[in-house]
Amino acid sequence: MDSAPSTETVVQAIQTLYHNPDPACKERASAWLGELQRSVFAWEVADQLLRNGQDLETSYFAAQTMRTKIQYAFHELPQSAHQSLKESLLNHAQNLVSNASPVIITQLALALADLALQVAGWKCPAKELIEKFGNTVGNLPFLLEVLTVLPEEVNSRSLRLGANRRGEVIEELAESCDLVIQLLIACTQSCAADSRVQAKVYRCLGSWFNLGVIQGEAVATSQLLNAPFQAMHNPETVSSVHEAACDCICSALYVAEDITRYESLANCLFQGVISLSEPYHVSVAQEDIDKSLNYCRVFTELAESFLELMMAAPGQGLGDLRILDLLLACVGHCQYEVAEITFNFWYRLSEVLYKRDSTNLNTIFKPYFQRLINSLSVHCQMDEDHEGVPDETDDFADFRIRVSELIKDVVFIVGSINVFTQLFRNLAETPNTTWDVTEAHMYVMSAVAKNLMPDESEVVPQVLQAVLNLPQDAHIAVRYTGTQLVGELCEWIDRHPDTLDSVLNFLLAGLQHPKLGSVSATSLQNICAACREQMARHFKGLLQIVEALDNLHISNEAAVGLLKGISLILTKMPHDQLAVGLRALCQIQADRLSQLIVQNESVKEGTRTDPTIFLDRLASIFRHTAPEVQNGQIHPCQQVVQEVWPVLSDTCNKYQADIRIVERCCRCIRFAVRCVGKQSAGLLQPLVTQMVNVYQTHQHSCFLYLGSILVDEYGMEEGCRTGLLDMLKAFCGPTFQLLKTGGLRNHPDTIDDLFRLCARFVQRCPLVILHSEMIDAILECAMAASTLDHRDANASVMKFLRDLVHTAIANDCDDDYQVRRDMVEKLMVVRGPQLVQSLMSATVFYLPSYMLPDVADVVFELMRYNRASFCVWLEHALKGLPTETTGGAINATHKQLTDFHKQITSAEEVKTVSSALRDFSRLYR
Repeated sequence: MDSAPSTETVVQAIQTLYHNPDPACKERASAWLGELQRSVFAWEVADQLLRNGQDLETSYFAAQTMRTKIQYAFHELPQSAHQSLKESLLNHAQNLVSNASPVIITQLALALADLALQVAGWKCPAKELIEKFGNTVGNLPFLLEVLTVLPEEVNSRSLRLGANRRGEVIEELAESCDLVIQLLIACTQSCAADSRVQAKVYRCLGSWFNLGVIQGEAVATSQLLNAPFQAMHNPETVSSVHEAACDCICSALYVAEDITRYESLANCLFQGVISLSEPYHVSVAQEDIDKSLNYCRVFTELAESFLELMMAAPGQGLGDLRILDLLLACVGHCQYEVAEITFNFWYRLSEVLYKRDSTNLNTIFKPYFQRLINSLSVHCQMDEDHEGVPDETDDFADFRIRVSELIKDVVFIVGSINVFTQLFRNLAETPNTTWDVTEAHMYVMSAVAKNLMPDESEVVPQVLQAVLNLPQDAHIAVRYTGTQLVGELCEWIDRHPDTLDSVLNFLLAGLQHPKLGSVSATSLQNICAACREQMARHFKGLLQIVEALDNLHISNEAAVGLLKGISLILTKMPHDQLAVGLRALCQIQADRLSQLIVQNESVKEGTRTDPTIFLDRLASIFRHTAPEVQNGQIHPCQQVVQEVWPVLSDTCNKYQADIRIVERCCRCIRFAVRCVGKQSAGLLQPLVTQMVNVYQTHQHSCFLYLGSILVDEYGMEEGCRTGLLDMLKAFCGPTFQLLKTGGLRNHPDTIDDLFRLCARFVQRCPLVILHSEMIDAILECAMAASTLDHRDANASVMKFLRDLVHTAIANDCDDDYQVRRDMVEKLMVVRGPQLVQSLMSATVFYLPSYMLPDVADVVFELMRYNRASFCVWLEHALKGLPTETTGGAINATHKQLTDFHKQITSAEEVKTVSSALRDFSRLYR
């Protein structure tokens, strides 16, 4: 946008966006308005539109534009304009807020808060705002909104305030805290009947709690803390106020976890939350699910905050175990969404008990976990009028999975056999048990089945026999879950081979059932994996099942899993039998692929015309067939891999434009190569040739990944290195062109796989890549990609850089050590300063904290390589960082820069470097 548009043009575009019925016109208007918001002219246009206050849509667009510009493009304004912008926003707020829409109020409040936080010269903004807007009731909604978002925005990632400015702001807000509390107390008294204001008061108080600036003693003794509890006690409280009160109490409980600082607050909160037991039961009786959820959130937050106290003194003081009774009351709610809120607490409690490994503590908490598991088994019950097998795709199925995972984590406290036995006895001793109760009990039993001792001989045989003898007219869901249970008992079955034949007959019957096929295949996979040696005699029968897979009602995922189990059996067979069996397994899939190639049918994903079905099956076979092969011994899978290769090659050629199919084909080849290792050398030349040829037309990054596998296998073979280097050269040209035209950020998979490939060269044949003419371009690309915040891509880049530097110091007894060091030295003399500058820029401006350990690995290797040079490079990089923010705040003081330099350059462990980078990055975020 070359010039500022008139306000009339902007208003017309906004009207088109909201009111024109033509979708094409709406799209053009949206694109044009987006371009305006990104331009520097948006400041003046938004200011003028707010001043005009023409209508809701225009005012909202203007307020939202102003907020986004302040949040993301504040650097566009000179410091001289900050005061006028502040005055303008205050005027807009004064003129608009008394009758403005809540959405406009929120946008203006955010704009004002973000401005106050970024402008270092604006001192004590909360106090100034209260003085300006606190004397008029009509201004209270806006004032409370801005006082709510002000503490929230302190830790906003988009503002990048920096640790120094953030510290200043928090100190200023702490000084204003008493004034804010006085305002909130006045609002609760003067606007008690206004639910909108009351909700804002609670949200505002919660926001200041979250920032950690409220003095607990002052609030604990004031009436302000009672207000949200009174709101939650009152059954007539409207939902919005009830939820806001809940949020406020949860925020207070979160900070009260620091019991040494907030002891008075913690005691008040404990008494207040315990008193909510009766209101919770009222909400249950009134079937008010939203309020029940709110109560459960408060109870859970109380338990989370006082967990350590419960461990230190269970049943005493703030470690009162009535807290757990409250949680279990919520777990017993008829709606499983309420119970689910408590799950994280049970995980934490079980983790603490596991680490403490105290018999006394386990004894104290065991009854609570028994009640938890019993309640969860009830929640796992399906509706009694449900027809068919359990639906694995709905929300209830997700909940049952989470229940299963939770039970697996906590069952050690109760004992798996105790749970298993109790559930079985419940079924055995209760006459006329309905099918839904039976199925839910079996589902929970499945969760603990693999934890049972294999030599258990009292209960498990009865359970297994009961499942195997389920009548044909039993509800299909019971048969389905029973089949799952049989699969989960695989380790027990392995120790009791006399049960194997009856189990296999049961699963074979299930495979032929249209609704039990997939679950039977999955259970059969488990049996194959656990009973490998015993299942070898059943291989021919399993092969017949594989031949009939496409005629059975089995998902491809289950089929792939079954082939995994069968392959694990193959691994245990003698080599001659293994080769015959593997050929038979692979031939079935290869024949299907050959038919697709010849038939020329259009591909329909997920159907038998989809090659990925058979590629995935082949991949599973090669991946899990891993026999032990002695040195010098011919690999039993070698011949089969060579026989399958032509089909894989033809598949890759035919579908070369389809990234989904090519990726699966490369994956299959990868596992085939890994299966036989260096004995797949006969494939190397034709495979590389095909990969390079297809890559010139279709830059699928999976070829780069497959190339890295080949380098890993053959990079240390002298006769293969030239061909592998030619492959890298052929890949680099199209790859660099793709990244140049499409941008690094748009091709993270290509970056990831390219530097996996380059890292493999550095690891397996460093001199080959160091001597190549491409190394400089590769290193330049790596430095550019070091700022990419894609986790996998950046990790590969850093791995390459770390390994590249490491070659100069690794294996210093090798004959080629000095050559490697000289080659790296030649690179670093030119690129070292730029590399360190890129790493510092990535640390400070681009990468999230969790990715900095990878940067630390590179930095530490650079120091190990040449500490003296690195000190100079780092000093130069630090001098290039900005010293001030746009708003005039100091990013990093000279002392902080000096301390960081000293901390990094004196580090003797990579953990020290990682910690220093993380702390330093906070100065700019």
